[in-house]
Amino acid sequence: MTSVPPRFPPYPIRGVHVLHQKQNCAPHFAEITVDFEPSPAEGFAFEPAEGLTVEYEPAADLPRFFAAAAAGIEEQLSLPEHGVVPATRVVLRQARAHRFGSHELAFKIAGYLAARQALARTEPRR
Repeated sequence: MTSVPPRFPPYPIRGVHVLHQKQNCAPHFAEITVDFEPSPAEGFAFEPAEGLTVEYEPAADLPRFFAAAAAGIEEQLSLPEHGVVPATRVVLRQARAHRFGSHELAFKIAGYLAARQALARTEPRR
């Protein structure tokens, strides 16, 4: 008999904060805070919080950064080794970007890290 993988998240996981910063010849900078909310349907949804403002120029880059963070979260949650079925709505509560070092890859990595943190918060303590 095959068991059905659990849905993720089993309960709201709020305030998952990630600061991804790497300083070298190809710097990275992305800072995000996200909430994971259970969804009645399987799948993944991502949205910036209403009224979210980020001081960054050019502001036209921000939607790409947010999409990259969403992609990172979704990819991480979909990995078979986690053994979960994503059924989540992720809300971006805060974000910070710097002119030097912020780009899609930095935000995608921040998304990976946020998903890992959220998954770790649901693991039983040993």
